[in-house]
Amino acid sequence: MSEPNYAGNIIVNLASLPDFLRKPILKKRMEEFFTMNLPEKQEIINNALEAGPTIPFPNFSKLFATWLDILATISEEKRTIMFATYISEITKNPQKLVPFNLDGILEIFLSLEKPKQDAISDTIRNIVLKISDEDKKRLFLVMPQSAKARLGI
Repeated sequence: MSEPNYAGNIIVNLASLPDFLRKPILKKRMEEFFTMNLPEKQEIINNALEAGPTIPFPNFSKLFATWLDILATISEEKRTIMFATYISEITKNPQKLVPFNLDGILEIFLSLEKPKQDAISDTIRNIVLKISDEDKKRLFLVMPQSAKARLGI
């Protein structure tokens, strides 16, 4: 990509903020995401997938936990848009997940309250059940078995 990764830079900066600043800023940025057209959403997601592994895991874990917490409390429609866009980009380029600490990410997810875990799991499961068999194969190549088991897929 020849353009600077502005979204990635924002993500890196958000990861280093204290909780009381991170959550409202991230929530505002996420609301902006839902007003974008599909190519803009795809660019944001790809930038996030590039930036994520560059963030030290302790900072990334705080950011990811905040992101999941916000996602669990927004509407099912918005949650579906967010996860469907991520899943679509990951199935196009499954190797983008390889540099992530997927076991650590699952642990962060499992640290959420059960109702929040269920909301997120239900959304992801519904999306995965609707994608093509070929896309499922690509996704499942990089998804840990423990995550598939937790999601019920």
